[in-house]
Amino acid sequence: MAVPKRKTSKARRDKRRTHYKAVMPVWRLCPNCGETMQPHNVCEKCGFYKGSQIIEPKTEA
Repeated sequence: MAVPKRKTSKARRDKRRTHYKAVMPVWRLCPNCGETMQPHNVCEKCGFYKGSQIIEPKTEA
């Protein structure tokens, strides 16, 4: 079984982890109603996707 001969230093460990970072979700404006929405998803406000009505919009009571 392979065992490290020396302890990995904090600098070496952190250099390896430089690419692990939190990414903010991407938002864009709906071309139909102008609300913010995630790309490649149906707009929750108007129910449109790629110019066609997919679902009925939620009505607030």
